[in-house]
Amino acid sequence: MTARTLPNSVPANRASFPFVTWLRSRLLARWYGRHLQRLDLAEVDDHLLRDLGLTPEDVRRECAKSFWQA
Repeated sequence: MTARTLPNSVPANRASFPFVTWLRSRLLARWYGRHLQRLDLAEVDDHLLRDLGLTPEDVRRECAKSFWQA
C-alpha cells in the first residue's frame, strides 16, 4: 500500500478564492438582511399594513418562510 501525497503545485482554481469568499459573504449578508426585514414586518400594525396593501395573512405567510427563501 502506497501513501498518497499532495501535488507540490498550487491548484488552478486557487486564484478564484477571493471571488468565492466575496460571493459567500454577499450571500450571508442577503440572508441576514432578509431575516431582519421579516422580523420588522412581523411588528407592523394593522393600520400600516393596510397602507402597504398587505393583509395579516400575507405577513404570516412571508414571516413563515426560511431566511434563504425569497
